[in-house]
Amino acid sequence: MTNLEGKHQPKPEWLKIRPPSGENYKKIKGIVSNLKLNTVCSEANCPNVHECWGAGTATFMIMGDVCTRGCRFCNVKTGNPKGYLDPEEPINVAESVRDLDLEYVVLTSVDRDDLPDGGAHHFANTIIETKILNKNITIEVLIPDFGSNWDALEILVNSKPDVIGHNVETVERLSPKVRDRKASYRQSLNVLEKIKEINPQTFTKSSIMLGLGETEEEIFATMKDLRSVNVDILTFGQYLQPSKKHLDVVEFVHPDKFKYYSEEAIKLGFSFVPSGPLVRSSYKAGEFFIKNTLLKK
Repeated sequence: MTNLEGKHQPKPEWLKIRPPSGENYKKIKGIVSNLKLNTVCSEANCPNVHECWGAGTATFMIMGDVCTRGCRFCNVKTGNPKGYLDPEEPINVAESVRDLDLEYVVLTSVDRDDLPDGGAHHFANTIIETKILNKNITIEVLIPDFGSNWDALEILVNSKPDVIGHNVETVERLSPKVRDRKASYRQSLNVLEKIKEINPQTFTKSSIMLGLGETEEEIFATMKDLRSVNVDILTFGQYLQPSKKHLDVVEFVHPDKFKYYSEEAIKLGFSFVPSGPLVRSSYKAGEFFIKNTLLKK
């Protein structure tokens, strides 16, 4: 189902989303609200909030809800936080993980180009505090590029999260159209490569949105680029337009195509590849990672 003229088109049957509900959903919503925490689940209008929160999983978005970049696919607010960071946030996140009794947590953040280190110290402190308060926790992080500040990246990597994700988001040709001008496809590959140089034992992860006008050939080229820098985990998901101000959906990709890309990615050497129309970077992260990667190793 393609949209060559960029006009609005109805979502196909496989993209129907259930409204949020359930006791765990209410519990998580209450905790993050009481502690004044942001979650990418709500800030980015994730289509899986009912499923992940209902299963007792959440992705915490730290360093505020205002991003210094303006990618054309993202629903997070853009602006200038003027250097502000909540000093209580690292411990608040750690306490919320404890209160939710999580075994696996995902931490992500907005871009903070207003900070000299891009927020790396704050990110690392949140990881460290969470590990202190939760002895058996597995932590996955989805990080910005820190403006290619490798000292800042090293601070983050040395705080020892178990999985470090950084998304290329789309194929190289479309990257300038889709992402903020401060980001680039090659810069993201460099970030993923540098993580492995700093700590080869760290699992790395990236994500590709489909439906923005990419070709099959470009998708395979992107997969090969990611494997060339030893990325372990790859996710595929359907791009969904958050509002009329954002990029149009060019194509609603059929679930069979997602399955095909997942199978081909495994052949290229990725450890595992969650792939489907509603899959997002941290979708069921713990379930996928623990069952398919940690336990196998």
